Amino acid sequence: MSDLAQPLSWGRDEADLVHELQAGSDAAFDYLVTYYHAGVFNLVYGILSDSADAADVTQEVFLRAFRGIRGFRQGSSLKTWLYRISVRQALNHRRWCWRHHRQQVSIDAEEEGKSLALDLKDSEATPYERLASQETQQAVRAALAQVPALFRSAVILRDLEGLSYEEVAEVLEVSVGTVKSRILRGRRMLKEILDPVVAARRTEKESSLASFGSQPINGWER
Repeated sequence: MSDLAQPLSWGRDEADLVHELQAGSDAAFDYLVTYYHAGVFNLVYGILSDSADAADVTQEVFLRAFRGIRGFRQGSSLKTWLYRISVRQALNHRRWCWRHHRQQVSIDAEEEGKSLALDLKDSEATPYERLASQETQQAVRAALAQVPALFRSAVILRDLEGLSYEEVAEVLEVSVGTVKSRILRGRRMLKEILDPVVAARRTEKESSLASFGSQPINGWER
């Protein structure tokens, strides 16, 4: 991030930021990338389920934003405009992979996945709680990967990125009714995938606690 990006108040005045972007300001573009990079990456990663591909597509999203900013319509939301580009690029990348029968597995996806937006950072959490949290996040990511992209995008935008139904509709360029339908179906699919996983882990935890409780301490039975 450039030294100029820190003191600017563009976060409060989007119109000024857009004006500077359209004027070709490097500092404004630096601010745009800094402010929106995490959101764009997490959205793209949620669609692609591959951190390396998501990083590449995220770069492409900001390149396209830089090239197309002059066509941005004042009055629109810069965030939803960026997210619309993100969804398009992510879906285009998926189609490209399918056409070329490309199958890639990122060797560091598991480690990188721990630092994404789903992380629940709590300095007071116990080691067990942190492990359980990481396992839950990985389970959710794995479940999301099984939901068709049509519904996955809507769920990610609404439940992970916190966009309103109207904003999601603007990003996906569909009606609010269609958005609500996709989110409902996506959530239902996620629940069907995750319910057995949650039940299995609950049973495993109960078994572990029961086993621990039956162990003798210093030669004495509990």
